[in-house]
Amino acid sequence: MQSTLYEAEHTAFRHMTRAFLVKHVVPFHDQWESDGMVDRGIWTAAGKQGLLGTDVDEAYGGGGVRDFRYNAVAGEELVRIGASGLGFGLHNDVVAPYLLDLTTEEQKRRWLPGFCSGDLITAIAMSEPSAGSDLQGIKTTARRNGSDYIVNGSKTFITNGILSDLVIVVARTDVNKPAAQGLSLVAVERGMPGFDRGRNLDKVGLKAQDTAELFFDNVRIPAENLIGEENGGFVHLMEQLPQERLSIAVQAVAGCERMLEITVEYVKGRTAFGRPIGSFQHSRFTLAELATKTQIARVFLDRSIDALNAGELTAIDAAMAKYWTTDLQNTVADACLQLHGGYGYMSEYPISKLWRDSRVQSIYGGTNEIMKEIIGRSMGL
Repeated sequence: MQSTLYEAEHTAFRHMTRAFLVKHVVPFHDQWESDGMVDRGIWTAAGKQGLLGTDVDEAYGGGGVRDFRYNAVAGEELVRIGASGLGFGLHNDVVAPYLLDLTTEEQKRRWLPGFCSGDLITAIAMSEPSAGSDLQGIKTTARRNGSDYIVNGSKTFITNGILSDLVIVVARTDVNKPAAQGLSLVAVERGMPGFDRGRNLDKVGLKAQDTAELFFDNVRIPAENLIGEENGGFVHLMEQLPQERLSIAVQAVAGCERMLEITVEYVKGRTAFGRPIGSFQHSRFTLAELATKTQIARVFLDRSIDALNAGELTAIDAAMAKYWTTDLQNTVADACLQLHGGYGYMSEYPISKLWRDSRVQSIYGGTNEIMKEIIGRSMGL
């Protein structure tokens, strides 16, 4: 079934993105995996190519088109070449909406040009050592002190945590309000006294992606770095999380498609008992089932992207997309590695990396158990 989501301009953007990645990313990604992060220069190169801030107004250096299909194309192409170290998706899909929808004109002028050029790398800091999917358990505080906020606390599992220049921090600005009502979003910038980065965390997968601990010890930030409304942080997060979860679903479906592609090619060439292993009924049936489920996932994803562009994607729809596609991604990863046999467990084969990188998808962006809670509660349960 042919996807009808993309138009000619998206196809042209895909060709441009693919050519850029083949030239500027593929030759270096293995080294970045060893280094534990990408070279910062790839960000400014991507900015020059127009891969950052496609939905930011041209006045700030962006592409000027708010169309998530461009985000999806970029995400799909990153998955296709295995460039799991580039935090462009977090930058474009997750952080951008906060800067576009919640900032003042002064903040836009201050941050968006660098956002689009790649000179200002962004992150968002929600998770804490004792608060992951449960945002109401956040303990980091931002206490008002005259014309400033004083930030104290710590965050963990922060994508772009080492390279980031601007971090949107979810902090408690009113400890006397009930859990969700006292949260705010504050921007902490590189170089502010008391803002320190901990370890670049050693993960099972996503080896080239810098994922860090962040520490805030009496970090003084100007009140002008408040993003959105004071004590309105939880509402702001709930408004923006559907796009984040849809971004994860984009990666999941693209991952399923890529893993099936390389596995079909492998089982056609690999022989056992004198015949290609793809000719055995078990292999054919396994791949047929996974291809069918992946096609269903693609159709739902395309419809969800259309809904997001129309302003109609609900938190329930996004939770369904995120949970179902990432569960499927892990199922496909496991089955495709199995069909590779012992070679699938060798790092030199692409399926092993796709398998490792897939596992976290059902955890971040809100665990899939939380996604099911959201869906179940919507049913009155």
